[in-house]
Amino acid sequence: MRKTLLATATALALSASMTAMAASHSEAIKVGVILGFTGPIESLTPTMADSAELAFKEASESGALLDGKKIEAVRADTTCVDAAVASSAAERLVTSEKVVAMVGAACSGSSTAIATKVAAANGVAMISPSSTSPALTTVEDNGMFFRTAPSDARQGEVLAGIVIDRDIKEVAITYTNNDYGKGLAESFSTAYKAKGGKVAISAAHEDGKADYSAEVGALSASGAEELVVLGYLDQGGRGVIQASLDADAFSRFILADGMIGDSLIKNVDGSLNGTFGTLPGSESAGAKMFLDHAKANGIDGDGPYRAESYDAAALLVLAMQAGKSADRASIAKNIMSVANAPGEKILPGQIAKALKILAEGGEVDYDGASNVEFSEVGEAAGSYKEVEVAPKFNTMKVH
Repeated sequence: MRKTLLATATALALSASMTAMAASHSEAIKVGVILGFTGPIESLTPTMADSAELAFKEASESGALLDGKKIEAVRADTTCVDAAVASSAAERLVTSEKVVAMVGAACSGSSTAIATKVAAANGVAMISPSSTSPALTTVEDNGMFFRTAPSDARQGEVLAGIVIDRDIKEVAITYTNNDYGKGLAESFSTAYKAKGGKVAISAAHEDGKADYSAEVGALSASGAEELVVLGYLDQGGRGVIQASLDADAFSRFILADGMIGDSLIKNVDGSLNGTFGTLPGSESAGAKMFLDHAKANGIDGDGPYRAESYDAAALLVLAMQAGKSADRASIAKNIMSVANAPGEKILPGQIAKALKILAEGGEVDYDGASNVEFSEVGEAAGSYKEVEVAPKFNTMKVH
């Protein structure tokens, strides 16, 4: 009788152990997608998140990620403008949701707060698809912050060159009063002056105001006929443009990435024909493949930071496979190795192929949709597209 009881107990123990092992094997790997779903770029972030989650979907459906593991994306909102909210949202992802890594944040101030207060402290890697402040290059992140979006130190130079090439010799500048706006305004101003341009006035604007007529009055009084707007298309930047059109102060605007999107045109009363600007992107084979791949999956990939979001998620997945683990430290350690040479070039839609190569002991060099190539501090050099609001159609077109 005693032997029977022991045998039964042993069988139950083995059964429980096998059940636990099966549950552990099938349990999804949680990855955070932390963006500004509310706030000054809220019209951009839903499709950025969809693009990131497309890469997770590919990995999950391949059956090749860590012997059949699946990814569960957990979204969180930073608001884009409140560092305390951003930190709290990231802390919840890390401590309560137990995410192993994060795609995000979107805005530079949010990324700075999360990198220094949450990612560095907990050893959780984060890859931002759109934080561009030059200050993030030297942020105290303990090696946890990466970005597929290039620094505005580069964008300022590119935009200045385009403005000079258009024979615009004097401008007024308005910028959103945060890390992103200040860094980009400084970068643009320095490069523009070095090329012979004159900055008549450079003034910050605050987001969230109902009336920007006073700001526009000061900008117009400078005598400049062209206005550079370095802000957010769903916030103060749009408000400045609307006030400018209402007062007939400026008729053409020069924009950077945070101002570019269809919602700007839809929500401004008046014509923006001739307005132009820059945003990260290219016409590479990978970029074209991403547009087709996204479309086939019901996503419009032709918009700001969608390619970079897909690439950020893909890098996290490949880092897991390269290190043969979803351990936080292993992911952070292997991001650089899958982002750069040596290895087989990997483009959008080829995540399953890359996972197989890594599983077999090979190496990959992920180029993706945005020509990923990381510097020694884990940020993309980047390429830029020039866009312009086309006459008659009043829509953004690649120039």
